Amino acid sequence: MQTRDSRSNPSDQVSRAPIAPSRDLEFLARTASIHRITGETDVQVSLNLDGQGHCQVSTGVPFLDHMLHQISSHGLIDLDIKATGDLEIDDHHTNEDVGITLGQALAKALGDRKGIVRFGHFFAPLDEALVQVTLDFSGRPHLSYGLQIPTERVGSYDTQLVREFFVAIVNHAQLTLHIRQLDGINSHHIIEATFKAFARALRMAIEIDPRRSHLIPSSKGVL
Repeated sequence: MQTRDSRSNPSDQVSRAPIAPSRDLEFLARTASIHRITGETDVQVSLNLDGQGHCQVSTGVPFLDHMLHQISSHGLIDLDIKATGDLEIDDHHTNEDVGITLGQALAKALGDRKGIVRFGHFFAPLDEALVQVTLDFSGRPHLSYGLQIPTERVGSYDTQLVREFFVAIVNHAQLTLHIRQLDGINSHHIIEATFKAFARALRMAIEIDPRRSHLIPSSKGVL
């Protein structure tokens, strides 16, 4: 019985298009620096989206500094933030303006958002607390905020400012953000789990998708 060797017949071979090369290295240096000055604050933010989580932060608000370290460390974003503000009044203006400037820096570093995964999600536990964050760099700012923080303060930090920080990020990074608290009774744990989940969802969303590294991730062709 004669056997057939498919290797001898070119018509039996599967035709494969060459795999597109990954984005050129220069496109991977996604960095931005923003300096925002108002009558209330002076905020400088520099970041590298393709970093290793190096962080230098000084805002004058210790708990906010701690949360910004979570974004840098778990998002693998190199982050340098210096802020001064009217803390003699309260932390509100500094907290908000750091969020605004960080959101602007994210938007600038992403540019037209070509090649990114775009969507990100993560569940972060911290002891008894469990928080889900889902986000989309849609170009349409929206925040659904579902935290139930039981105390008015963590240390000297007003816990109402958590929502104000994410409002500022959402509006200036032009993203859709949903935050859901599934469990938690300790205010510090709930807030820190939120920032960790945000960082990991952010990391997922800004990664380069090798299957469409030169395309904008939208059926409309623009975000």
